[in-house]
Amino acid sequence: MYQALYRKYRPQTFDDVVGQNAVTQTLKTQIQMGKLSHAYLFTGSRGTGKTSSAKILAKAVNCTNPQDGNPCNCCPSCRAIDSGSCMDVLEIDAASNNGVDNVRDLRDDAVYTPSQVKMRVYIIDEVHMLSISAFNALLKIIEEPPEHLLFILATTELHKVPATILSRCQRFSFRRISQEDIYNRLQYVAYEEGIDLDDSAARVLSRLADGGMRDALSLLDQCASATNGELNAEKVYACLGVAGIHQCGTLMEHIANQDTAKALSMMNSIYAEGKDMGALLDELACLTRDFMVLKTAPKTGISMLSGVAPDQDVAALAERFSMGELTRMMNLIQKTVAGFSKSASRRMDAELCVVNLCQPELNEDMDALLARITRLEDQVKSGLVATPVSVPSVPAEPATVAVQQTTAPVMVSPVPAQPPKNDEAPIGFWTDVAAAIRTEMKTPAAGFFTNSEEAPVKGVLQGEILYLVCANSFTMEIINKPDILSLVQLKASAKLGRQVRVVVTDKNMSRSSSAQMDQLLAFGRDHADRVNIK
Repeated sequence: MYQALYRKYRPQTFDDVVGQNAVTQTLKTQIQMGKLSHAYLFTGSRGTGKTSSAKILAKAVNCTNPQDGNPCNCCPSCRAIDSGSCMDVLEIDAASNNGVDNVRDLRDDAVYTPSQVKMRVYIIDEVHMLSISAFNALLKIIEEPPEHLLFILATTELHKVPATILSRCQRFSFRRISQEDIYNRLQYVAYEEGIDLDDSAARVLSRLADGGMRDALSLLDQCASATNGELNAEKVYACLGVAGIHQCGTLMEHIANQDTAKALSMMNSIYAEGKDMGALLDELACLTRDFMVLKTAPKTGISMLSGVAPDQDVAALAERFSMGELTRMMNLIQKTVAGFSKSASRRMDAELCVVNLCQPELNEDMDALLARITRLEDQVKSGLVATPVSVPSVPAEPATVAVQQTTAPVMVSPVPAQPPKNDEAPIGFWTDVAAAIRTEMKTPAAGFFTNSEEAPVKGVLQGEILYLVCANSFTMEIINKPDILSLVQLKASAKLGRQVRVVVTDKNMSRSSSAQMDQLLAFGRDHADRVNIK
């Protein structure tokens, strides 16, 4: 009968455990010196060797012929534990045995001396799943167990284990296994199994494993069974249903160019190939994270990249985005992925996400506005957009102004000499609008639209934009809802007799930031036909 690779190549000694030298060396030393604790707690993410190390420790403490702290795997005790026939070494799944009665039965049986080996060992996997009453029932025997008893607890969620349990155990943290260690182990397993594993495929599998050796071996097992020839990176991508380095990088380039048509066309091709939309957005999130790392730490960030795309491609693409854009992109991607569990169509959600990534002007929230402003600032600093020249006045007809620049010509509008004043609204405008809003808006939001001097929200009309100036970020979060903004827009437009656009802002923004925002917004608005820069 075929045996899965992660079971076939499970470590049998401490020396076989990959990437956990600090833990295994300490355990070997304790066994050699005879200074074992009565209770251990192994923590760490999935597939890092917690349960395997617990079984090795159970064999080592009962082995009749230990080898430098490792079990010999040849004596009757080791063979009985390996085969699961030893009644004195029990592995308990806390997820399905989490009640107080289960722990009481364990406690009653634990007092009996072992019949086959020297020490009775209880390995409790996913111990955080125990109920509070079960933990309480376990406390006393963990604190003062019989000499023949050893507890080994394992968990992936340390924060759910009570402090009373933590204080009674020796804690060992299993770190995520490095991609290099996983790569080397995969090459060894592939050689032993006769799998023709290409170097690029091993790198891809190492990255997708996300620090878990069990995941890496399971992915290798899946891909190897789907192909009969050489297993390369492209075959891994096709087998696992992920987009791949080339497609993901190209899609991000279309986003950088704000080319929505090409981005959607690539999304359609990826979907037609059967790729998973969740996996694609995960790769985009990893790329975005890599860009942020390089922006923040350009010299040391190379060593922290996820490996979704080649380092040189990541470095080149990172220059195309500002930090404000990257922050908005990461938030939008994570929000879309989080909503997949409740979505009726992942494809439409992913496409809408990509459209918004390409066109930040579709959103009027603060994240989108910040992304657009920081992009303009970066372009001005780098010379991609020339600053407007001083002109005495704007002519009635479009004029041609020659400005030297290094890139393709762009259309910009001159920055106004002074920001627009708040004198375009009729007397009593906001008082009447606020009163009309309160008559139709439900509490508690209606309470923010008062006419007192300390009102949480005040309306400031500038041209065709009505700014809702909020007293603080909490008020801004409450007000910035589509239904509230639609009602405000309706009442304000009815009062003025023309359409206005509503924008929510925070009054705590500094004067300098506000003035800079006004200038940059004016700089990038749709008055490009007034000055033609060539």
